[in-house]
Amino acid sequence: MLLSQTTVYKSVTAYYHWGGSDYKVLNPFYKVVVQNVKGLQWIASEAWTTSSVFHTPRLMPYLGGTLGIAIRRGEIPGLRDFLLSIRPNDQPDNNPGNNMVRQFWEAVFGCRLEPPAGWVEAGGDVCTGQEDLRDVETNCGDVSELRPEYNVYKAVYALAHALHDLMQCVPGTGPFSGNRCASLQRLEHWQLVHYLERVNFTTGFGDRVSFDDNGDALAIYDILNWAWLQDGSVQVENVGVIDESAPAGQELTLDEDRIFWNFESRKPPRSVCSESCPPGTRVARKKGEPVCCFDCISCAEGEVSNTTDSAECLKCPEDFWSSPERDLCIPKGVEFLSYQESLGISLMTASLLGALICAVVLGIFTHYRNTPVVKANNSELSFLLLLSLKLCFLCSLLFIGRPRLWTCQLRHAAFGISFVLCVSCILVKTMVVLAVFRTSKPGGKASLKWFGAGQQRGTVLVLTSFQAAICTAWLVSASPTPHKNMRYHNDKIVYECVVGSVAGFGALLGYIGLLAFLSFLLAFLARNLPDNFNEAKFITFSMLIFCAVWISFVPAYISSPGKYADAVEIFAILASSFGILVALFGPKCYIILLRPERNTKKALMGRASTKT
Repeated sequence: MLLSQTTVYKSVTAYYHWGGSDYKVLNPFYKVVVQNVKGLQWIASEAWTTSSVFHTPRLMPYLGGTLGIAIRRGEIPGLRDFLLSIRPNDQPDNNPGNNMVRQFWEAVFGCRLEPPAGWVEAGGDVCTGQEDLRDVETNCGDVSELRPEYNVYKAVYALAHALHDLMQCVPGTGPFSGNRCASLQRLEHWQLVHYLERVNFTTGFGDRVSFDDNGDALAIYDILNWAWLQDGSVQVENVGVIDESAPAGQELTLDEDRIFWNFESRKPPRSVCSESCPPGTRVARKKGEPVCCFDCISCAEGEVSNTTDSAECLKCPEDFWSSPERDLCIPKGVEFLSYQESLGISLMTASLLGALICAVVLGIFTHYRNTPVVKANNSELSFLLLLSLKLCFLCSLLFIGRPRLWTCQLRHAAFGISFVLCVSCILVKTMVVLAVFRTSKPGGKASLKWFGAGQQRGTVLVLTSFQAAICTAWLVSASPTPHKNMRYHNDKIVYECVVGSVAGFGALLGYIGLLAFLSFLLAFLARNLPDNFNEAKFITFSMLIFCAVWISFVPAYISSPGKYADAVEIFAILASSFGILVALFGPKCYIILLRPERNTKKALMGRASTKT
């Protein structure tokens, strides 16, 4: 006996060379019992598949469920009736087979056909030769397991078909040299072999008989299974057929539902070195081991495999990312400062609130435009300043929502021009405050001619036009554009506006900073003017807030990723705008609405006289 254990588990194939006593046959299997080798699926060779010597209560816990091949079982029509009709007197005495029949007859019926002397006297029975085999228990009529006999039956019929074809040969059309036919009187063995090789017929049992190019009969085997029943008995079940003559792909027929599996689960064993790699993984061969042994490696992020036992993982397209299971590419998430999220809603609300406050203040100043407080603060510049602040608040809305080409181009241009307009008004107001103060000095009246209403409007226009020129050059040379940023998140696309030209963006901010610094410097120099010139102090405070906000903005903007950079810029716009609005217009609205007694020329001049 040769035991062959493969590299897969739970499967053992045993090739058995039959011979010797039952003890020698069973001894190797008793070693299996001693070593308690359970949980294996035995595959039996043809030599011992049909042997009943293994069907013992001691072996079946280990060998139950064995699968094996056996010579095809067949049916021979009329054989059972023929066997049961045999009589010892039907054969001539000189027939050698008659002696075997006589011995069989005497053994089955316990009698003698030709009793020796003293047989009858001793009470022995004499056979009549007419006894009926149907009246006794014997295997003579058992034709349920005709396996070698069925092969003999097919061999005889193959020879009969060959002889029939040989005899059908028409002279002059034979297969041999000179178109000769074979003669039964002078038949050569090679001539009979010629016809045997071409035999092709189907038995009454439905099996095809023919030979291949090598002269071998086309193989046909039954697949048997040892079913271990609950009562301890064994039932050999035919669960399939291997038929070499079947059409391609149908050579094996197996009824898996009828197979008895000797495992606790009663299911087929998983005889594999490594389980199949599911989608989302790839196969990694183990070095020095069979190809059926491998590891399943999960696909990296951004890669997928959608088939079982995939050899590699495929990278997802640029706008897609791998699912959590790594078996499907799904569209990446999109991130930008949206009107639907809480941060976007908060900033939008603050922006609209600031614009509304500007409109309310503008309405108050318009209504009280003839009062001393409004007139003393250069009402025309105040109106223009309020309008520019309103634009500053509203331009922040361009930073919210999915970036488009027009919003990217407009947001910075609108922001830059609005703030320059605002700071220019403040700068001119500061210069006017200084000029007015100088008129109170000897020889200072001449300075006012340079700061009339026309000069003020012209100065604001020139300063704002310069910023407009910077924005135009920037948009023409390297315009800001929407961009898909994938550096921050692997599974998310951050939509943002790239500035295009860093120099252009720097020039825009630098120009605003320059004007703000000049305004702050002039206002700081004028901070000690009399009380009726408190405007300089308010301008100083507003510009201090403005500069502090935008100096803090630069590092915060650089370090903020994605949509938070836009949020930082909006916050800077709103904070600086609210700072200017509150610092410059808060005290005036307080006097106009809550302290109207101080909104008189006398009150203003009185304070000035007290100060001087």
